[in-house]
Amino acid sequence: MNKRTFLSISIMSAVSAILLSIFGFSKANKEVAPVKSIYDLSIKTIDGKALDLKTLKGKKLLLVNVASECGFTKQYTDLQELHEKYGDKITIIGFPCNQFGGQEPGSENEIASFCKKNFGVSFTLTEKIEVKGPNQHPIYAWLTKKENNGKMDSDVKWNFQKYLIDEKGYLVDVFYSATNPMSKDITSLITK
Repeated sequence: MNKRTFLSISIMSAVSAILLSIFGFSKANKEVAPVKSIYDLSIKTIDGKALDLKTLKGKKLLLVNVASECGFTKQYTDLQELHEKYGDKITIIGFPCNQFGGQEPGSENEIASFCKKNFGVSFTLTEKIEVKGPNQHPIYAWLTKKENNGKMDSDVKWNFQKYLIDEKGYLVDVFYSATNPMSKDITSLITK
């Protein structure tokens, strides 16, 4: 390669980089395809049955870490309402977790019984898991790490944090505990 060709290529590369950064297409801001799909993952339900997430393709997913003794526990009512009202468009999955204030101390049988008796929960609940730390369940490793989900990094801050996944298995957004499941922030994305 001669000096003139090298100089032309260098100038074109620099101009391209400047244009990309001006118009917001830099690699730092760009969403990337997930390393693996959420549909490659599985978990056991609260009654010990295998739940392969690929069986849920074609519907949105709302994944929520739940606890029975939290100030947000009343959101079970709203999650159930969301399930009943939009169940043809979305699958709700609750992940019992005892990592925030020890607010989910019961066994899986106790959790299932509590949710059914007090809130009429009929949406899917899973086995009790950890949503952060060294024993983080692979589903939550996918949800919280951009390198896995292709969209964003996040931390699970407290019980009843919600992750919305679209029909193709892409992360849409995360909603913190204070966002009610029946809020327009969530329902507008379900009906979209």
